[in-house]
Amino acid sequence: MGVSIHDDVFKALADASRREILDRLRDEGGLSLGQLCTGHDMSRQAVAKHLAILEGANLVVTVWRGREKLHFLNPVPIHEIASRWIARFQFNHLQALHALKQALEGNPP
Repeated sequence: MGVSIHDDVFKALADASRREILDRLRDEGGLSLGQLCTGHDMSRQAVAKHLAILEGANLVVTVWRGREKLHFLNPVPIHEIASRWIARFQFNHLQALHALKQALEGNPP
């Protein structure tokens, strides 16, 4: 079995500092490296390294505005993981809840 296209996403999400960066980008969006460094107890180089990993996993996209490079969350890879790994389990739970509702209402499933 080959390497999954999601491996980079899982590896990127495994680090708490990278998840914090993604949370900030989700909440604030369009942040420069300098803005992302504010509030983190990391060097500028460490934040830049984390951003490179997030960009490599396609979790962060960048836009140049003049001389400023702005970073934005790309939620698509996370959505793909949720669809593949979580949604199928939710279906079973929803089916069970539906069957329970039918039974409690006296209707056979």
